[in-house]
Amino acid sequence: MSVGRLNGRVAIVTGAAQGIGAEYAAALSQAGAAVVLADVLDAGLVAASITQNGGQALAVRCDVTDSVSVTQMVQATLARFGKLDILVNNAALFGRVTRKAFDQIESDEWDRMMAVNVRGTFECVKAAVPAMRAQGYGKIVNIASGTVFKGAPMLLHYVTSKGAIVAMSRSLARELGGDGIRVNTLAPGLVMSANVIGNSDWTDAAVQNTVSSRAIKRESIPEDLTGTLIYLCSADSDFVTGQVLVVDGGAVMH
Repeated sequence: MSVGRLNGRVAIVTGAAQGIGAEYAAALSQAGAAVVLADVLDAGLVAASITQNGGQALAVRCDVTDSVSVTQMVQATLARFGKLDILVNNAALFGRVTRKAFDQIESDEWDRMMAVNVRGTFECVKAAVPAMRAQGYGKIVNIASGTVFKGAPMLLHYVTSKGAIVAMSRSLARELGGDGIRVNTLAPGLVMSANVIGNSDWTDAAVQNTVSSRAIKRESIPEDLTGTLIYLCSADSDFVTGQVLVVDGGAVMH
């Protein structure tokens, strides 16, 4: 990744207190962006690490399912950095989710998945777009999943929520193209984040089954995603919108 590709840009990353979100935030900072780390958890340690490494970072408590909280997140960003160029909608339920047959998923669990993974992205986009529209430029990167293109079993609520993200991104790209705002989707495969590693549902056999489906036969780590993320956030992709980039070692080819 080229240092400086995002110089002068300001980015929000949701779900940035840990795991892949923290990796996204660090990568954006290394590329030159000032980063706002938004999470229901305390992202202060991640923000402090970025600052200690010479970057600009702000940790903000935010519940993406709460429109007031999301609005306050954007207001805090504008108050600190004066503008907003990039939104990475990473906050989602997955790492601690229990895999189960679809008819074992309770209605409340289904609704919670949709609230965080789908409506949370909607709320963040709705809050962020006015600042991007005012400057005639913006990059929105929504995070989906390679499972959308596989029809993965035992995670119906999760896969359905990520399918909605793909559809949402395409529709938003049509609505926002005239405003200079690009909307794309990054779709990872199974990534060995700390939460996945700590989830007993992801046994060695389950992980190896995923690895065996890939053209590049190894486990994925968070750093595998950051090059594609920087591309989608940088001027290199200014003529790219409404697209899905799957980063899963070649398990999905579409």
